Amino acid sequence: MKEKAYQTLKRPLITEKSTAGKEQFNNLYFEVDRGANKIQIKQAVEQIFRVNVLQVRTAMVKGKLKRVGRHTSKTPDWKKAVVTIKPGQRVEFFEGV
Repeated sequence: MKEKAYQTLKRPLITEKSTAGKEQFNNLYFEVDRGANKIQIKQAVEQIFRVNVLQVRTAMVKGKLKRVGRHTSKTPDWKKAVVTIKPGQRVEFFEGV
């Protein structure tokens, strides 16, 4: 079951916006599997990080067009999840950022 949780959450998103959201609103940002729904994301975060999830918001992010010389290509589309955890709880993985 733990392998499925790690397949749902691909990687944390560490940006200026996500760092500010973590400090102000107790939000965690992740890149998640495109087929995962909010319930699966909530269960994966609770299982991996041992925190209580209050809310999960998701967004599909469109890939960007990249150009090298006269050749163009597109980066893949991906899914982003914003997970709000209970106030007072912390995730040690994000503390050093």
